[in-house]
Amino acid sequence: MTSINANAAGTWQLGDRTVNRMGFGAMRLPMTSDGGPRDREQSIAVLRRAVELGVNHIDTAAFYFLGGLSSNELIHSALAPYPDDLVITTKVGPGRDEAGNFLHVSDKDALRGQVEQNLRELGLDHLEVVNFRIGQSLERGEGSLAEGFGALAELQQEGLIRHLGISNVDAGHLKEAMDIAEVVCVQNQYGLTTRREDDALLDLCAEHGVAFVPFFAIAAGGEQQVVSELAQAHGVSEAQVRLAWTLHKGPHVLAIPGTGDPAHLEENIAAAGVRLTEDELTRLDTIG
Repeated sequence: MTSINANAAGTWQLGDRTVNRMGFGAMRLPMTSDGGPRDREQSIAVLRRAVELGVNHIDTAAFYFLGGLSSNELIHSALAPYPDDLVITTKVGPGRDEAGNFLHVSDKDALRGQVEQNLRELGLDHLEVVNFRIGQSLERGEGSLAEGFGALAELQQEGLIRHLGISNVDAGHLKEAMDIAEVVCVQNQYGLTTRREDDALLDLCAEHGVAFVPFFAIAAGGEQQVVSELAQAHGVSEAQVRLAWTLHKGPHVLAIPGTGDPAHLEENIAAAGVRLTEDELTRLDTIG
């Protein structure tokens, strides 16, 4: 049996850091899929197992919490002192108050507060990659990102941040951000049957050497027969087919599927080794 390892999908550069293209998203660590609290020790075990399986890119945020359980605290408890090759990416802009209500900030003082919160919770003296996420909801953000991204660029100059990215954006936002500072990644919701209008943005990122990092890549837009057929043909799950398709979109595409379940973790990471033919990819693209 072939061993499972995140390096099976190859690597990409986030600034001066090399990461395996199959990473891990931390959003599900504090909570179950139905919104209930997750067992803390299980989440810690999942993080440690992820690193054992070659994951060296973890995506998190200070607003990933439920009650007294937070993704950042779990990451710190499970993995500190951190492996030298581990890159922890976080995002700012959105936040949550103690009641769990969402808010959004873009001025430098408020963003500094969010950056410093991530530093405290993760036990770091600087953040490797910080994404500025625009918009106040899960819908695609609108308007300019200059104020917020510019503020983060100033914090980068102070040494609190190594590399910058943007999230919930379109092509215009990417061009605007690149005029302010180097952008190492774009993080948007995207998948086989989700937000396919971002195909052009994905290609634009490739042109500029920017990583494209889709979240919710496994999200299904209803049952798709071709996905089922290919999953059966390869002896894998439909979620693995969707992840494999995502990784086949280009060498600059990084996957960050998240889970708090050990078995689901191994299934996700095993998708790094699934190889689809050009004909199979064409079939899948017809349902996008």
